Amino acid sequence: MPDPERLRAAALAVRDTYDQLNDQRLGRRWDLTDYTLGFVGDVGDLAKLVMAHEGHRTDVAADREALAHELSDCLFSLLVIAEATGIDLEARFPSDMATLAARICTQRTTTEPAPSGDTSGEPPPATDHGLPGPRITPGTAG
Repeated sequence: MPDPERLRAAALAVRDTYDQLNDQRLGRRWDLTDYTLGFVGDVGDLAKLVMAHEGHRTDVAADREALAHELSDCLFSLLVIAEATGIDLEARFPSDMATLAARICTQRTTTEPAPSGDTSGEPPPATDHGLPGPRITPGTAG
């Protein structure tokens, strides 16, 4: 997979091409609303393709190429929207995933019994990448 900067550069190059085409065809360029609506449509198509891939939508033909295309379209829109709004997705992704993982761990500890030997109810400590790590309890090897 290309590094985030290459993905961003590729998305911006495609956006520039869209700008040229939309100037010619529509007399205007896409704004953030257009990209957001495009993203929503792509996600809807992606959902149908995934459901078909899993056998839940026999009315929709799904193949790997179609799934890859819709995933790519979704990523493109996200990259363009992030660029236009000044959001650093590369920096946000790990922190948002750490927050999500902590929330899931909290939900898990309140809905499931604690693993044997651990009765603290605390989520596991974070690892270097911000995601929960293994639970270490007194008397166990780390």
